[in-house]
Amino acid sequence: MEEHLTVGRVAELAGVTVRTLHHYDEIGLVRPSSRTAVGYRAYTAGDVERLREVLAYRRLGFGLREIADLVDDPATDAVAHLRRLRGLLLDQRDRAAAMATAIDRELEARAMGIRTTPEEQLKVFGARLYDAIGSAYPATRRTEPRIAARIWDALGDARTVLNVGAGTGSYEPHDRDVTAVEPSAVMRAQRPAGAAPCVAAAAESLPFEDQSFDAAMAVSTVHHWADPVAGLREMRRVARRMVVLTYDADETGWAHRFWLIRDYMPEFAGLLVGWPSLADLAGAIGGRAEPVLIPWDCADGFFEAYWRRPEAYLDEHVRRAVSVWTRVGPQAERRAVSRLADDLSSGRWAERNREIVALDAVDLGLRLLVA
Repeated sequence: MEEHLTVGRVAELAGVTVRTLHHYDEIGLVRPSSRTAVGYRAYTAGDVERLREVLAYRRLGFGLREIADLVDDPATDAVAHLRRLRGLLLDQRDRAAAMATAIDRELEARAMGIRTTPEEQLKVFGARLYDAIGSAYPATRRTEPRIAARIWDALGDARTVLNVGAGTGSYEPHDRDVTAVEPSAVMRAQRPAGAAPCVAAAAESLPFEDQSFDAAMAVSTVHHWADPVAGLREMRRVARRMVVLTYDADETGWAHRFWLIRDYMPEFAGLLVGWPSLADLAGAIGGRAEPVLIPWDCADGFFEAYWRRPEAYLDEHVRRAVSVWTRVGPQAERRAVSRLADDLSSGRWAERNREIVALDAVDLGLRLLVA
C-alpha cells in the first residue's frame, strides 16, 4: 500500500463515494490524519484500518453511532475487531442459509398443494441455522460410545462439568454434575427429560464466575461459534480443565481425506475460510491435540460418520441433521447428491474407494483438544 492514500483513491478502493468519506470526516468517525505534498488530506495505514472496520460494520447493518462506539472501544484491538467481524459475517451467512432452507421447504409444500400458516411464513425471518435443522437431530444424532469414552476419560476426575454448545445433550457424562449452555431454543427444547440443566447463552460470553467448574467440554460445536478463540478462552476462564472435540483443516491435503469433500462437495473448503488453525484453537486453551478415529458404524450421524456407508448421504433425514448441507446451499447439495447416486449406481464410488471398504475406523480430521 502507498504510504498515504488520497480521498479519491480510498473511495475507489473501498467502493464508496468521496461524499461518504467527507461525511465520515465531518462527524469524526474516520478523519484522514495526514497531508499530501500539495496539502490535501490523505489516509495513513492506521486511518485505512479504521475505515475498513467502519465500512464492515456499516455493511452488516450497524448505525453510525453504534459503529463509533465499537471502533473507539479501547479494549478492542484490530485483531479483536477482525474476529468479531468474522463471527458476525458467519452468523449472517448461517441465517441466510437457514432462510433458504425454510423457503425451499415452503416451495416443496406449495408444489404439493400445501399452504403454510401465517406463523410459519413469518418464522423464516427469524431462522437461525440450528433452529432450521435442529428438529432433525433426534433421528440421527446420538452419542457414539467409543468417542464418548475418549471425551469422558479426558475429563479426568472432574466432578462439575460445563458443556458448552450442548445441543440436545449428547456426550454429557451421567456420573458428573453437568451444567449445559446452548443458545438455540430449538435445541434446548429437545433435551430429554432428566437432562442436565441448560442455560441460554453463547460460548463467547459465559455467565459464570472464574473457575466455577472442574472441567468444561465442547463437542462438535466450535465451528458454529461466532468467535471460536474467544469462546475457548471463556471456557478456560470458567474451568480448570478443557476437553474440546473439533476439526483439523491444517494438514496438507486435508480436502482429499474424505471422499465426500474430494469428489462431490468442493464447496466445503469455502466454509473454512478464515477458520482458526488447530494450533490457534489448542493455544486458546493451552492444550494438546489428539486424533479421534471414526468407526465405520458410528452411531452419531455427523458429517463424516457415514464414510463407509455412502448410501446414507442420499437420505434427506441424514442430511438435514448436518449443518454442512445447509451451509453449502441447496444447489451444491442437489448436485452432490445426484452425482453420488449416479456413482453408487454405476459402481464408480466402489471403484474409487475400494481401499476403505475393509477398514474399521479412519482418521478424517476429528481432533480432541485437552488442557
